[in-house]
Amino acid sequence: MYLGQVLLYFIVFLAGVAAGSFSNLLIFGYMQELPLRALFKAGTVVSFLNLLKRKRGNHIEKSNLLYFYPVELGSAVIFVLCYHFFSPGFYFLKYAVILQLLLVISILDIQRGVIPNRFVLCLFFWLFIWQLVRPYHSLQSVALGFLVGGALFYVITMLSRGGMGGGDIKLMAVLGFSVGWPYVLIIFMISFVLGALAGVILLAAGKRVLKDSLPFAPFLSLGFLLVIFWGVEIWQWYSSFW
Repeated sequence: MYLGQVLLYFIVFLAGVAAGSFSNLLIFGYMQELPLRALFKAGTVVSFLNLLKRKRGNHIEKSNLLYFYPVELGSAVIFVLCYHFFSPGFYFLKYAVILQLLLVISILDIQRGVIPNRFVLCLFFWLFIWQLVRPYHSLQSVALGFLVGGALFYVITMLSRGGMGGGDIKLMAVLGFSVGWPYVLIIFMISFVLGALAGVILLAAGKRVLKDSLPFAPFLSLGFLLVIFWGVEIWQWYSSFW
């Protein structure tokens, strides 16, 4: 039984690597402004890179390939975590896809400082379908999470005068729709704590100055990941102080 479980986890890990390869196609395809049909035609990252060389006739920036292996490893970890917490089934599929999209969004925010609408919309439609066919939270909860998440980041964007963008507002609203009320508040708090820590470290290391903006999608994604796996425990711990 033990060896069987190890084998299953290994298979899930490999499936995550394969999904990460597809995520790399989406990331590089967006950065190189290639249509989706070209990505599906390529099939693999290696074929995709060869396709780029044929179409563009120039070298591919090394910075665009910097996250190739971390994306595949991160995707594999996502699959293993989803399998561990949700086992193979509906919610494994639901959250594996959500986290995969968030991985793509996070890398693009780091690399290009943009949260593409196409991926945020894909994420919202995926969540909306699940809310229709297999709701986990009540409609009132997800609607409140959507409104509160979007409103919080809208106010912060106005106060920060460009420190955050419209993509952050939309992404936070969609994540609020996913986790509902009150867990949207946990994502909000965790993301800001992580973002503040990262900002302090980067300032101390001289990598950024105070006026520089910080890609925030990775911190929202990490906050979401912590909530879906340990949200109840985190909320109970937080509530114990009140």
